[in-house]
Formats: sequence, C-alpha cells, structure tokens
Amino acid sequence: MILDSKIPAGPLAEKWTKHKFNSKLVNPANKRKYEVIVVGTGLAGASAAASLAELGYNVKAFTFHDSPRRAHSIAAQGGINAAKNYQNDGDSVFRLFYDTVKGGDYRAREANVYRLAEVSVKIIDQCVAQGVPFAREYGGLLSNRSFGGAQVSRTFYARGQTGQQLLLGAYSALSRQVANGKVKLYPRSEMMDVVMIDGQARGIVTRNLITGAVETHTAHAVLLCTGGYGNVFYLSTNAMGSNVTAAWRAHKRGAYFANPCFTQIHPTCIPVSGDHQSKLTLMSESLRNDGRVWVPATKETAEKLRKGEIKVNDIKEEDRDYFLERKYPSFGNLVPRDVASRNAKYVCDEGRGVNETGEAVFLDFRDAIKRDTKAIIASKYGNLFDMYKQITGEDPYQVPMMIYPAVHYTMGGLWVDYNLMTTIPGLYALGEANFSDHGANRLGASALMQGLADGYFVIPYTIGDYLAQTLPKPIDANHPEFIKAAEEVKNRISQLLKINGKKSVDYFHKKLGKIMWNECGMARSAEGLKKAKAEIKELKRDFWADVKVLATNEELNLTLEKAHRVADFIELGELMIDDALSREESCGGHFREEYQTPEGEALRDDENFAYVAAWKYMGENQEEELHKEPLVFENVKLTQRSYK
Repeated sequence: MILDSKIPAGPLAEKWTKHKFNSKLVNPANKRKYEVIVVGTGLAGASAAASLAELGYNVKAFTFHDSPRRAHSIAAQGGINAAKNYQNDGDSVFRLFYDTVKGGDYRAREANVYRLAEVSVKIIDQCVAQGVPFAREYGGLLSNRSFGGAQVSRTFYARGQTGQQLLLGAYSALSRQVANGKVKLYPRSEMMDVVMIDGQARGIVTRNLITGAVETHTAHAVLLCTGGYGNVFYLSTNAMGSNVTAAWRAHKRGAYFANPCFTQIHPTCIPVSGDHQSKLTLMSESLRNDGRVWVPATKETAEKLRKGEIKVNDIKEEDRDYFLERKYPSFGNLVPRDVASRNAKYVCDEGRGVNETGEAVFLDFRDAIKRDTKAIIASKYGNLFDMYKQITGEDPYQVPMMIYPAVHYTMGGLWVDYNLMTTIPGLYALGEANFSDHGANRLGASALMQGLADGYFVIPYTIGDYLAQTLPKPIDANHPEFIKAAEEVKNRISQLLKINGKKSVDYFHKKLGKIMWNECGMARSAEGLKKAKAEIKELKRDFWADVKVLATNEELNLTLEKAHRVADFIELGELMIDDALSREESCGGHFREEYQTPEGEALRDDENFAYVAAWKYMGENQEEELHKEPLVFENVKLTQRSYK
C-alpha cells in the first residue's frame, strides 16, 4: 500500500483553509441519518462527540469509566499552548509551528503541525466560552507562562489543574448533547474489536465491564480517541487503566501503526520508591519556570547526602551544579523534555543522584520564593506542592523537590492521513491515539492542544468529506461480520479463562515493563534491543501458557480486563523493539547510544530516516511489514537541534 497522506497542495498557511472549502459537505437533513461511534471520552473524544452531535450526527460514545469525567485527560497539570501572543513577546502561528517541528526533532509532518498551530488560537476562545477558569493577569487578560522548548510564553493554565478544567468544559458540551438525545453514552464498556464490512469500518465489538456481555454496535464511521500506550512500561505517569487495546485491535484489522518507538520520558516525576508501586506521579513541567534543576557538583558530596551525613540545605551555592543552565544557557531549565530527561540520567549515571537509589535530581524553588515570595509561588503551584508533600512527606517550600524522568506520553500511534483517517476507510484516530503532530518528542502543553484541535476543529470537517461519499442507509447489525467478530472476542475471553496458570497478570506486566524500560527507555542500543526482543517472545509464550485469570466472564472481573490489555501490551512491546531497532539514528526521545554527537546529543540521519515508519500487521507470530511515508520539509530547514 502507498501511504497517501492527502496533504493539500499550496502554501503552508493556506492548506487547511483550502482543504476545508474543497471538502464535501453533508446537508443538515442528511446528518441526522448517519451514526458515528466515538471510543474514549477524554479531551479528544468528548470534544469530537459533542461537536459532531451539535452538527446533527447521531453519536454513540463509549468509555470504560463510570463517567467521562474520569478520563486520563483530567490528570494533565501545566497548561495548553496557543499562539495568541498575549505577552507581546514575539509569538506567532509560525513560531508555534516551528517550535513544534524543531521540538519533535524534525520527524513530524509540516502540514499537520501548522494546522495545529493555526487552530490553537480558536481553542482558547472555545474553552473560555465554556467557562474554563484560566488564570488571568491583573488587568484581566488571560495569563501565560513558559514551557520547555520555547522562548516565548504561550501556555494558558488553570493553576496545576488545566486538564481537569478543560475536561469539565468538554464534558459539559458532551452532557448537553446527551440530554438532547444526540449522544448515547455507554459507560463501563471496553472496545474489543473493530468490525469491517467490505473493507470499511462499520462498527465495534465491546465487553460490558459490569456484566461481561459481549455486544456489537453499528456506525457509518468509528473514531478512536483512546489515548496513548505508555503503560507498556508498567510504571508510567498514565492512569492505571490507560491501555493500547482499542488501537492494537484496530491495528490487527489493518490500521498501520506509526513510529511506535517514539515514547516520551517526562523529566519531572516523583522518583520510583520501590517494587510496590503501580504508577508514577507527574510533577508539572510548569514547575521548571521557577524551579532550578541541580545536583551536587561532586560525587563525594552526593554520597554524603545519600548517606544522611549532610542535609540538602547545607550544600553551598558553589557546590551545586545547575547542569541544564550550565549546558544550555539560552533555554536553561526550559529545554525540551527529551533533553532535560537525558541530562538528568547522565548526572545520575555519574554517581551524583540525590536520593537513596541514586536516581533523582533536585528541583529547587529557594531562589523563586526569595524573589517572588512564598504566597506568589503558592498561587501558581500550590496544589502541586501539596500533592508532592502528601506523597513524599517533604515540604517543597522548605527543601527542594526530588524528581527523575519517567514514561509519560507516546508520540507514536495509529497512522493517519491529513483527515485523521487510518489506513482503514471510515476508521479515524484522534489525539494521542494517532501519531500525527509531535514527531520524536512532544513539547509540553501540546497534548491538550492536539486533543481539542482534533475534536473541536478538525474532525467535524474531515469526517463530513467521507460521509458525504457514503450512503446513509442503516448498517445491518446482523451482518455476518458482526457475528464473526463477536465470536472471535468470546473465544479470546474463553481462551484466557481456560489457561488457569500459576502467575498473576501483574507478574507479566511488571516483567514486560522492566524489559521495555531497561532496553527501550531513555537509551537504546542494538545489542539491548535484540536481547529485549528475545525476552518478549519468551514472555509471550509464558503468558499464554501460565497466566492465571480469576473468576468468570459474566461479572465484574478486573483480572480479565487487565489480562486482555497486558496481552496486547506484550505484542505492542515487540513492535516497539522492532521499530527502535530499524531506526538507526537518534532523534528526540528515541536515543540510540550508537548515534550521538560528541556532546551526547541526539544525532539524526536525515538522509536515511526522514520518514514516518508505518507498520502493517501480517498475522499471528509473523514479522510486521515496514512501510515508509517520506517527510518533506519545505518551510523549515533541517538542522541539528541546539538549545544552547
């Protein structure tokens, strides 16, 4: 298959405007005849479902939560980017576009990124109209703060609860349409498969998480808004329920999976404290506006600190190494996430880590509190400081936070064209579930921007172009393909329940996570990746021979839920290894140890690897097939990234 990205012709700034005009329309009377399924109710899903219902389509929205308000978007803390230039500091749509392409280490499509920057300015107006309580300046204008990878302040925020407030706004829009009868909400339902008829997506198979009932649902188009797959590493900042199952089942039906090895390590997370942990906690990147990152200047001082022979506040200024400020004077503590994470790892590998495990650095607010007062710092970050104190028992107003990188976001996802359609006609992927906008590293505060851009401003146009060419006749719920897909899901459930092995689902998930973190985490090498692939193959054999899934299907069964998800994570993990092994360069969050500059920075190979890697599923236990979408850069110059 030739990967047709369907990027419109013409100047970059005119592509989206012309594309909207050239897209076919569905008249208002006909919109009432179409059904659209939206899987996932986070920012991308809730905004898409509400927008499509507002237009007149009949929408079915599915969430495995008891309420859409529990979607993982609620956990986003620091803010949402938009090129409003309220600060009058030189921002523009083109600068946001440029920062995003550069921040992603030149591994994203220009056209998609520019559209994202272009519609960003509308998102803020939409959210303000919904009542999102963004922070404001003294004069009443919306406030902005800085985030990594930019030298302008373009991040709108609601203290450290931006994701929660944005989700409540989208949820209110969704609830309005539920009340109007245009959206039918299916809570506690997990998508288990996509149903294809004549090569087009025509519905889904779900499992009712309360009763275990396997159900089928018809639609003229299906939207996957199911988030990322960071929990393949077991420990991540994602909610424990976040998974890859919907995207992975679509992949096995023919949707190509793009750049799966592009995962983001967030530099400011509370460090791992032991094997008892089931997830990690994010400390917002916004903290790097005022917090200074440092470690002791010498290994000897760090050792005394770890042994408790000295206290952190005893370390003199001249004995501290503010390593990001030292190495990157232009950006300092606001370098992009991949750069900050890698450098934190470097200093800890040198033996200068500051906690008992030696895997932590300081994020210090001492100077900011002296400069701005404790009250002002509390007004910006108070809830984050409180959360840190509750988890660690230490007061960050008195002593520095301890942080360390952790898995956070996945830039890879289902391959989509400019219309957000996957390689399966009628199947779309929005938000973090697709690969399209962030390249090899996502800039902070751009996840919320992409989710809402896709849901509010992109999909309402692009889905119309597809549906206008599709007859609005009802889909037959008794079609043999629905019956067949439902039976396949039931057989998979039965197979898991019959194994009755000796090892828990969590045993396999933790083991997979350690393999992935050690060999496909912050650093990768050919030797380690080959070793990891063999280990994952063995883990998969062991899983299907010795996993223990308790109880039955016809009830609430959390073990069975997790077993489905971990089985998919194991298969995804192998593909991530293949993708990382095939990309013989370093770029963004994908850091191959064999390919780095003398200063330890990522060393790209634009001649051979300036492409999107899109993988085609070839069948059970078969190697996947790599397809390449070349990346063409006409508006930015390919240069070695520098934040110095």
